[in-house]
Order: sequence, then C-alpha cells, then structure tokens
Amino acid sequence: MKEQSSEPAKNRYLILTAGMIIQFCAGIIYLWSVFRRPVEEHLNWESEPSKLTASVMLAMFVLGIILGGRAQDKLGPKKAALIGSVMIGAGMICTAFVTASAPRLVYITYAIVGGLGVGTVYMSTIAAVQKWFPDRRGFASGMIVSAFGLSSVVFAPVIRIMLGQDIDGVFVSGAFSVPAVFLIFGIGFLVICSGFSLLIANPPQGWLPKGYTPGAAGNARQYSPVEIIKTRQFYLLVFGLFFTLPAFFILNPVFVSLGTERGLSPNLAVLGVMLTGIGSASGRLIVSWVSDKTGRKPAMTIVALIVLTASLVMIIAKGLLFLVCIMLVSFGFGGAASVYSAMTAESFGTKYGGMNFGLVMLGFGGSALVFPVISSKLTADGNYTSSFVLAAATCAAAVIIVLLMKNPAKK
Repeated sequence: MKEQSSEPAKNRYLILTAGMIIQFCAGIIYLWSVFRRPVEEHLNWESEPSKLTASVMLAMFVLGIILGGRAQDKLGPKKAALIGSVMIGAGMICTAFVTASAPRLVYITYAIVGGLGVGTVYMSTIAAVQKWFPDRRGFASGMIVSAFGLSSVVFAPVIRIMLGQDIDGVFVSGAFSVPAVFLIFGIGFLVICSGFSLLIANPPQGWLPKGYTPGAAGNARQYSPVEIIKTRQFYLLVFGLFFTLPAFFILNPVFVSLGTERGLSPNLAVLGVMLTGIGSASGRLIVSWVSDKTGRKPAMTIVALIVLTASLVMIIAKGLLFLVCIMLVSFGFGGAASVYSAMTAESFGTKYGGMNFGLVMLGFGGSALVFPVISSKLTADGNYTSSFVLAAATCAAAVIIVLLMKNPAKK
C-alpha cells in the first residue's frame, strides 16, 4: 500500500533539505572521470573498457529512475529512497574489494548497483518534493537537482587530494589507497543517505500550501504511465531531452584529456570537471527559476540555444574559452534536467510523477548511450569538429520539438 504522511504540519522545507543532502551524495555518478585513471592504475585495467563504466552507470541511472519512480508510487518515497541509499553505499563498498584479476566487476559494483541506487534516490526525492511545492514546483525541482550537480564541485578535489595525485594524475606517497577511498565514501553515503531518507514523505491526501489555490494546471488530469505513452506530448518530451543533451555526453568522458589538448594545464583541465558541476548546478537552479516566470517552453528553448551556441564555439575553443564552453554545455545539461522534470509534472500530474518522469528520462539514457558511441566513430582521427557539429544540429532539432509541445499552463 502506498505510504502517506500522517503529519499535516510537517515542514516541507525540511523535506526539501533532506532531499538535497541525498542528491548531493548521489551526484557521485558524474565523477568517474576523476576516479578513472586511479582505478585503471590500481587494477591494471586498459583505458577503453574502463571508459565504458560511465556509460553503463548512466544507463543504470535511467533504469533506476524508472524503477525508483515505480517504487515511489507504490511504496512511498521514504522506502524507495532508503532502498536506493543502501544500493549506493553497497555499490561503492563492494567496489573497494574488486581486484586486478577481475577489473570488470566494477561494471557490476560501481556502475550497475551504484547507478540503480542513484537513479532510485534521484527520482524518489524529486517526486516527493514536487508534491510538497505545487505553488513553487520549478523552484523546488531546481533546488534539489542543483545539489546533485554541486556534488562534483566538492567531491572532485576531495577525491584528488585523498588519492594523493599530483598535477599529472600520478600517485604520490602518503595518500589513501583506491580501495580505502571507495570504502570511506561507501560507508559515508550509506549512513548519510539512509538517515536522511527517513525524513522523506509525501504530503497528506488533499494537502495544499497555506494560501495556495490550484489553477487550471493544478486541476489537470492525473495520467498513469500507461496513459502517457499514448500521448503526443510524452514523445515530444522524450525526444526533446534526447536531442538537447548530446554535447554533454560527448564531452563527459574526455573533459580532462581534451582540455589538455586544447592548451589547458593539467590543473586547469581538472578544474573543468569542477566547472561542469558548477555549471550543472547553476543551470538546474537558474533555469527552473526562470521557467517559473516565463513558462517551461521558453526556458527549454533557451537551454537548447545555449548548448547549440557552445557546441559550435567548441570547434575552435582553446584555453579559457574551452572552459567557458564546458560550463555553458553543463549549464544547459543541468537546466534541461530541472525544467523537463517540472514540465512532465505539469503535463501529466504528480500522482504518478515518479514513474512518469522515469519514462521521460529514457531520452536522457538514450542520449547517454547513443551519442558517445557515434562521437567515438567520428573522432577516430582525434578531430572533434564533426562531433560538435552533430551536437549543435541535435540542439536545433530540440528547439523545433519544444515548439511543438503543448503548454500545460494554457489548458
């Protein structure tokens, strides 16, 4: 039976804060680019199969969102978040015990178990928070997913220091070992996320914020997952997300290596990883706030145009301009995550919000799997021009798709 809160006076900002803390830990999903080289060295693992870890984890992240959305709708957000929290912690703890004799076990421990856990807590916390903030849905979505994006800003330098790497990524004496770092983070995330998941709950049936009266959008039909896949709006949302994100997924595995090729020092190249977190968090917060003021469709269009422009400039960008482009692409990536979440809730209602947004996130997962593979074929000679032109073209397609969407506020 679906869990319901029996506490009408529960502080919704406390739930938002708990969700943000869980999301902050779950953002570790974007840090494989920091872990990758130390793990390769520790496990004596070749670079190409190691890179695949990020793609597997992102695919499991999307599957976890779907399963987490289903669990949230059926079991309630508290139990769903707790299950996801245990999976995140267990995945990282088990990764600490992977040995050089079987390095591909990282796919199972870190990518599959961890990725499913991240997706589960991601969706269960977002779905619950959106129900507590029907009056400020964009704000609430932006706040909680901005914490997810900020994770890499904090954890990237912390992991680097713990592993004791110099500016070339080489280990120095006196540092934590790779297994020790995974063990520390795994235990820490297990305790922190599990503890705060106990605060996550849905509002009581019929609860509304004081002074808030739902308008037409608030009275919208509550679509089930079976019903949304029969609508045109669903497919426009899926493909809008699919075509907005390729630039980020093309860049994500090569932030550091491409940065050094474009004239950045090793330290500045690593700074690019942190800038992705800052850009992503800023996009999630700012775009959601703007979309509350302007409407979702204008915000979606702006996001696609920003990424389109940055993708074209990336063809010639070097040095600091390269960092600016990375930040803009990440800004668009984060902005899309927040505004598509709010748009899904407003298009189909919040009753089945977890599962519904999980299905829309298939566009995210498809983009994460398809475009890195295409890019690797286009960049066999080391030239990324074709990849960035492709990313710009997909953003142009995303703009057209957004213009075809219905605006729920005008129903």
